[in-house]
Amino acid sequence: MLRIITQRTEARTELRRICDRTHDDQVFHKEATVREVLQAVKRQGDRALLHYTAEFDQQELKPEELRVSGSELDAAYQQVSKELLDAIRLAHKQIEAFHRQRVPKSWVQFGEDDVVLGKRYTPVDRAGLYVPGGRGAYPSTVLMNAVPAMVAQVPRIAIVTPPGPEKTVNPAVLVAAQEAGVQEIYRVGGAQAIAALAFGTETIPKVDVITGPGNIYVTLAKKLVYGTVGIDSLAGPSEVLVIADETANPVFIAADLLAQAEHDPMAAAILITTDSSLALKVVAEVEQQLIDHPRRTLTEKAIAHYGLIIVVDSLETAAELSNEFAPEHLELEVEDPWALIDHIRHAGAIFLGSSTPEAVGDYLAGPNHTLPTSGSARYASPLGVETFMKHSSLIQYSPTALQKVSEAVDVLATAEGLSSHADSVRLRTKPKQIDSES
Repeated sequence: MLRIITQRTEARTELRRICDRTHDDQVFHKEATVREVLQAVKRQGDRALLHYTAEFDQQELKPEELRVSGSELDAAYQQVSKELLDAIRLAHKQIEAFHRQRVPKSWVQFGEDDVVLGKRYTPVDRAGLYVPGGRGAYPSTVLMNAVPAMVAQVPRIAIVTPPGPEKTVNPAVLVAAQEAGVQEIYRVGGAQAIAALAFGTETIPKVDVITGPGNIYVTLAKKLVYGTVGIDSLAGPSEVLVIADETANPVFIAADLLAQAEHDPMAAAILITTDSSLALKVVAEVEQQLIDHPRRTLTEKAIAHYGLIIVVDSLETAAELSNEFAPEHLELEVEDPWALIDHIRHAGAIFLGSSTPEAVGDYLAGPNHTLPTSGSARYASPLGVETFMKHSSLIQYSPTALQKVSEAVDVLATAEGLSSHADSVRLRTKPKQIDSES
């Protein structure tokens, strides 16, 4: 059952506990296993991939079966309904339209004395996208990762995803990948898939950036290969925080809390409200909606361990607690959400008003659903086109401009004991003095 808390000190303690729910001793033991997997794949390539796929996924693959074939890709379209295909295409259209607005623009600025400064944005050469399997198939994750990579014009994009029963990959995943323009798909998951993307194998190419969510082993693998490759983030279990006032609908709020809790036993579902009667109604409604829930056992575990209702005296206090938690998803179920948003500083995605459930963001609103979790929204942002791009600084000085700053560069370089730095400017601005000194 959802717990109700009214004391601010207790609320802060509970929010901190939920935020830190992945930081336990078991993680350190799992990290040792992940290191072993990474080293094996780095040394043995495909042979290690096949070994771990048999061990962890119970699927015996041959090397040539690692990559999904063209015939499988074609057949996938025959295995999805027209309604699902239409939904995938609508989601693709919405996501692409949003991310096209986010493409960073190169720029050049001309200053005095012909000083030219600027930034030049270019995509990475290769991107690897992780699409989880396990409890379900996630075509939405394919679109959320592949579309911004395509918009960024990454030349080569590969998807890795765990094989299902009889070595299959879910047809909805294959269709979503093709709709997004990706046909290089490998049936391998877990830490071994991250290792393959980071180091390369005989079959799977090394990439420059790895994105996409996964379980704790995938997350730890991404953490350990960071530096060898770039990553999007270290995504933890999903979470939603709802701020609600007396105008909110308890039926809607209960459904939104359960929509997060059904993801994973470690998912967090939190309500902060100014209305104590609403809190009681939400508790009752959650119990009611759980009665015939298809994932009742899993969802109840999440609610029992990481579900919470906090009653506060004002929406400003609610915003303050929310900012401390920095939620992945934040719903503002209040009469005037645009007034409250001025008090919000940290959140991965913000959903405004009672007609904007978090689920629309998960699937097709347009903004990315790969978001910072576990408090990282204090410093991190959603996955986007920028994730697949990097920028180079542009600097050009004319002889006149260099002359004007030469003394300052000389002083700074000398102060740091870097004589050749100073000489590199002197040779250009006082060449005769250098000749006479030599």
